[in-house]
Amino acid sequence: MESSSKLPLHLCHVHKLSIFINRTHIFFHSIALVFLLYYRASFFFFQDTTKTKATTLAWLLVFVSEIFLSFEWLLSQSFRWRPVSRTAFPERLPGDDKLPAVDVFICTANPEKEPTVGVMNTVLSAMAMDYPPEKLHVYLSDDGGAAVTLKGMREAWRFAKWWLPFCRRYGIKCRAPEAYFSAEEEDADFGGSEFIQDREDIKEKYEVFKKRVREKATVGYTRSGLGRDHPAVIELRVSGVISNSPYILGLDCDMHCHDPSSARQAMCFHLDPKISPSLALVQFPQKFHNISNNDIYDSQLRSIFWLQWQGFDGVGGPCVSGTGYYIKRLSLCSNSIHEDGDPMKLRQSFGPSNEFIKSLHQNNKPDILIHRKNALLNEAQLLASCAFENGTKWGEEVGFMYGSVVEDYFTGFRLHCKGWISVYCNPPRPQFLGGGTTNLDDFLVQGTRWTSGLVDVAISKFCPLIYGPLKTYTFVQSMCYAELALFPIFYFLPLWCFATIPQLCLLNGIPLYPEVSNSYFIVFSFVFLSSISKHLYEVLSTGFTFRHWINEQRIWMMKSITSHLYGSVDAFMKKIGMREASFFPTNKVDDVDQLKRYNMGVFDFQTSILFLAPMAALVILNMASFAVGISRVIFLGELDKFFIQVFIPFYVILMNYPIVEGMLIRKDRGRIPPSVTLLSAVVSLIFYSLGSIIFM
Repeated sequence: MESSSKLPLHLCHVHKLSIFINRTHIFFHSIALVFLLYYRASFFFFQDTTKTKATTLAWLLVFVSEIFLSFEWLLSQSFRWRPVSRTAFPERLPGDDKLPAVDVFICTANPEKEPTVGVMNTVLSAMAMDYPPEKLHVYLSDDGGAAVTLKGMREAWRFAKWWLPFCRRYGIKCRAPEAYFSAEEEDADFGGSEFIQDREDIKEKYEVFKKRVREKATVGYTRSGLGRDHPAVIELRVSGVISNSPYILGLDCDMHCHDPSSARQAMCFHLDPKISPSLALVQFPQKFHNISNNDIYDSQLRSIFWLQWQGFDGVGGPCVSGTGYYIKRLSLCSNSIHEDGDPMKLRQSFGPSNEFIKSLHQNNKPDILIHRKNALLNEAQLLASCAFENGTKWGEEVGFMYGSVVEDYFTGFRLHCKGWISVYCNPPRPQFLGGGTTNLDDFLVQGTRWTSGLVDVAISKFCPLIYGPLKTYTFVQSMCYAELALFPIFYFLPLWCFATIPQLCLLNGIPLYPEVSNSYFIVFSFVFLSSISKHLYEVLSTGFTFRHWINEQRIWMMKSITSHLYGSVDAFMKKIGMREASFFPTNKVDDVDQLKRYNMGVFDFQTSILFLAPMAALVILNMASFAVGISRVIFLGELDKFFIQVFIPFYVILMNYPIVEGMLIRKDRGRIPPSVTLLSAVVSLIFYSLGSIIFM
């Protein structure tokens, strides 16, 4: 029998059946798109007595939209080119004395939106991970500089003296106390009076801990340092002169460690001599504990963590995904994987701290950690100051690329362009659990913020289609990055077009699609059915339901006409200097009524009129268009001529029925306000009037 030292620490499974299905679909769908685009293009090159300027304009707008969607579809197939999955074997790792040290960085910004008790649960779960305690160092970075966060850390440190031994003694898997005490089924493995007594004692101490933290929050300690600059507590780079661990775990403040073995699983990849020299990070998926079975807002991001990241992994690895990643410190500090750097260049890149520059060439030395703390206190305060990075390459070529709202995506892209690779590990038990968005307002605000950051990269010199092809691990990996950066633009423009132009033309009797009797009708039908059936197959094959497919179709439409539009406009405004980049954390405080509606599968439309008005106006326009289309079919017998144009508004109404319900049927607080419905009707009428003028 082979010894464990000779067995692989991990395995990579190539999904051959998925590859065959995906590439077969790509082949046939591509052929259909060529025929579709040929049909559109031929309109502009052949004489037609019915062709007018209005008709030509309508056909041109639809043609451009179809080109955009076709190109977006082509980019999205990069995620489906070579999907893989991985299995780690932490039991095959060397002894604890040979494991490298890990620094854990937890980020928070606003205790009013990110409650301190929840943040401290994340801290405690990280402290309690199944890893040698002397090799685990936990840091909390509070961008808001709130006093309650610091005081909460002191309370968490006191409670940890009881919580950590309890977890290790009984082998508790979920080591965030709030989540643990809310899931009592885990206790079934232990039983016994001693365990029950210990559990009750710890629970009492936890209640005292929560009470003390919340008392701090009620006496005014939640106020953040309102300016961008505030007195420093800790900064990423500070750990270089304190613990200086070779690996870093990045966590959002609401993403607790749900399984204590994540560090050991990550080390199965980082300690593999075959890939370790070029491996920058191991990314775990984001999963959420508060998602309902219906998941009307697609908050669990199924397409990303169940599909796209597996394909990303097969062509060079995924980007940094905000939280739940183990990254090699060296990858954040070196210009390439083979460069050590001379002292002068290091000072230009990393700043004037000699101690930090020394740390770049040192391994973690926990035995001298205590003796270094007092001597390096002033150095740490210098490193933590906001002014330290002025005139250096922090945020540009060193550390996280925080010039963008989506610094995680941008950092991953720059790392891959420098020759690093990454892997995606998705074990059966979630390693990290957080809180997903459970109301429409937070969901659309979050989508707008992400869109702004992604488009910001797309229109910069780092556009993946221009900067990446010759630098990333594979060209297909550049296509993955390009799809993520460009999809907001390639969605909001075509969907606004398809939600208005065919409908306005139908109202004015202008056909845009082939008749049912035309052979090209089969081409358009095939493209539509091929797209939605492939999407349905992917939803079902990843373990989700037909209802979830409907939710994803609906949310795709909603986000495209709101979040993607506003985020793209925001990025272009920043590009021309009309406004600065901003960051607003998603609200982590649950509203009871909103949460109740979410769990019932009912949309809550308590959001900005900037989000509601476009959605409602377009649905009203489609309702009017569908009514006129049906009358044309019944009274004029034009089903053959306008079948597709009648079907489009029908599909829009069907998928967005919750909006119709919110406008016309519901009476609760979560409905669309009558004033917004009236305003949207006026906007729809304006659309119709403009369409009548343009397309007459």
